Amino acid sequence: MKEVFLNPQLWAATLAMATPLALPALGGTFSERSGVVNIAMEGIMLIAAFFAVVFAHATGSAWLGLLGAMIVGLIVALIFAWAAVSITANQIILGMAINIFASGITAYLLNTMYGFTGTPTDTPMLPTIDIPGIKNIPFLGQVLSGHSVVVYLMIIILFISDYFLFHTNLGLRLRAVGENPEAAETAGIDVIKLRYLGVALSGILSAMGGAYLSIGALNSFNPDMTSGRGYIALAAMIFGKWTPFGSFGAALLFGFATALSMQLQNTAFSKNIIMMLPYILTILALVGVGGKSVPPAADGVPYTPKK
Repeated sequence: MKEVFLNPQLWAATLAMATPLALPALGGTFSERSGVVNIAMEGIMLIAAFFAVVFAHATGSAWLGLLGAMIVGLIVALIFAWAAVSITANQIILGMAINIFASGITAYLLNTMYGFTGTPTDTPMLPTIDIPGIKNIPFLGQVLSGHSVVVYLMIIILFISDYFLFHTNLGLRLRAVGENPEAAETAGIDVIKLRYLGVALSGILSAMGGAYLSIGALNSFNPDMTSGRGYIALAAMIFGKWTPFGSFGAALLFGFATALSMQLQNTAFSKNIIMMLPYILTILALVGVGGKSVPPAADGVPYTPKK
């Protein structure tokens, strides 16, 4: 057992597995800080994962595949925002509807466009990066270097997100909208625009997480390949108390559970129980293990401007 925890591949896999959780968790933080519960992150990830492959193969560029996925994720998020914010539809039901739609439409388009052979095997992948000066350091180099570029983009976005939310006027306004939209509007803040912004950011970041799965970690798309990661990201955000670094820490915890389950598959432990580890942690996070999490006061509460 000791050898498992001393294996650098375990910790490298932890970071890799945390990335498609951390990105939507960061996006969900923006959305919920503005007062909108975006359950649709799972569906946005799945749709983006599919269209990342479509655009990457059609253009021959994985970067254009990533960009196309982010645009599609933004479009779906704006549709969600229109229904949830502008016409005050039930956010939970709306999000679940998008998730179900995403599962069906991606499976249909996969079969229609590519048939039983699946997505093309020559689909470009996003590059991996070896960090100069770190890659040759024993153990540490194996953990931190050689990941997909999306992993490093996620770390950059993490610091930008924290700075934006807690050290800028726009971030303060976004948080104010999620806490007390009436007071925010009285202060001259456009509640609707900022809620659109929060949802839009959640769509873009969720799309990046989905694209990472299909053209970062792999170069193919499989039906329902997100495997509930959008929901786990939601749990990570709650576990992280609606903060960027807290969400990232929780994503690392869930990523570690997934990586550990992979490392232990060939041991004496029950494979079925081991594969349940990430989902067990998700349940524990949602029932409040690890401390009481208090969401923004107006989270999930529709708002109609008085003007």
